[in-house]
Amino acid sequence: MKLRNWQSECINSAISKYKLKKHFLALATPGAGKTIMASVLAKRLYDRGDIDLVLCFSPSSIVAHDFCDALCDEFEADFDGTIGAMGNSYTYQALSTLNSTVWKLFDKYRVFVIFDEIHHCAGSNIKDANTWGLPIISKIRESSKFTIALTGTPWRSDSLPIALADYCNESGQIQCDYVYGLKDAIRNNVCRKPQVIALDNDKIIVVKDNETSHFTSFFDLLSQSIIPYSDIVTNSSVILQLLQQANIKLNTLRSINENAGGLIVASSITHAWQIQLIMKQNFGENVLVVTSQEDDANDLIKAFRKNRDKWVISVGMISEGTNIPRLQVCCYLSNVKTEMYYRQVLGRILRITDTLNQQAILLMPAEPKLIEYAYRVAQDIPNGLAKVKFTQMDQEIVADIKTNKVVDVITDKGLPDIVIDKPIIHIGDATNNYNGPLVPTADTSKGKTAIRAEKSMEIFGRFNQKELEICGFEQVIISEKSMAKLSQFSSAVF
Repeated sequence: MKLRNWQSECINSAISKYKLKKHFLALATPGAGKTIMASVLAKRLYDRGDIDLVLCFSPSSIVAHDFCDALCDEFEADFDGTIGAMGNSYTYQALSTLNSTVWKLFDKYRVFVIFDEIHHCAGSNIKDANTWGLPIISKIRESSKFTIALTGTPWRSDSLPIALADYCNESGQIQCDYVYGLKDAIRNNVCRKPQVIALDNDKIIVVKDNETSHFTSFFDLLSQSIIPYSDIVTNSSVILQLLQQANIKLNTLRSINENAGGLIVASSITHAWQIQLIMKQNFGENVLVVTSQEDDANDLIKAFRKNRDKWVISVGMISEGTNIPRLQVCCYLSNVKTEMYYRQVLGRILRITDTLNQQAILLMPAEPKLIEYAYRVAQDIPNGLAKVKFTQMDQEIVADIKTNKVVDVITDKGLPDIVIDKPIIHIGDATNNYNGPLVPTADTSKGKTAIRAEKSMEIFGRFNQKELEICGFEQVIISEKSMAKLSQFSSAVF
């Protein structure tokens, strides 16, 4: 297999640094090819006689399977933990359930450990470690022969240190042993150049009791904190307009590359089925829905990876690390607004292929934080996220605990009822069950949309966009009014 230049450089750097240290942290932009790089590194170490076994840990089962396949191909051996296998590939959730037989391997053999998306594992010591970081800190850190930790987003939203990472004493900034950023990947034709399209509206009305408020953009609306962002991403007019634009983009791509696919990231399982209905009723698209409720979710993802279907809707099953290179268009309708998640989702459409058209297009509502992330997407480690908080050994802390099971963001209370003049969408009830009939086929940007809740929101205006060059990439598209209000962000980039 011919390696990309950055993969060869990273492998050589790791082998060299293993003479002085046993833990190696590689930052490589999503879609660059970290899985292949780590698998080849493992084989090189084995051929050199430096290691005996390889264990791999990943945040999801689909990624764990991909690592297993890559290691099997590289070693021409099994990686299923059976007798005669060269190792195994697990999810991070399995760390807490590994039996003594696995842990004894570290005593008897020289074990090389691969950690994919290591930022999920927090901890500099046992006091500030989370559930996934604790066994790494308490067992693997000292007993492994070598480790490589991989990440495309080397920070945590809770500012806790990442397990096995080194930080500067003065600044608290993470020290990566190798960095391969998005700008480098685009320059080297390893990743696609991203284009972001932000949808806005110029006439929004919110009514509470007898008080009516008018807003000329989503920025105006959200800056008042009277309507949650979840009301925007679940609003049928917003969904319909985003899907319409996204479908046009994907159809254009598929006229050149019939394998091109699209990803729609939903906020909850109920939301996913709402989007699926809108796609079917308005565009005649039978869209695959993949959520944690499907027993065969991994098989569905693998099938979509290889077939020529147009769209897949996911709540969280297709995010970081999931390898579907034919994805080129993404609709971001999640109400998760962290920069880490945004970048990981964007990474799903950046993997380069050998087709003629290599456009990568992400469409989203013009939410201020998402726009800010778009402005600085080329920064490998955004300045505001670089520092961490360390905890003393004698200080107790309630750490961030994550599992690899997908948790819906707004399934505790369900989605609000959504009503459109005629026909009607009804999504959600008290038990969070879907019970909706039809979706609108008319141009809802000219109609009235209301969400029954404590407050009602009506969208009367036109959905509009404007092109804007940022970060040396293609274009970010956003309305003029939101551009003016978001100009504060551009000063931090240019």
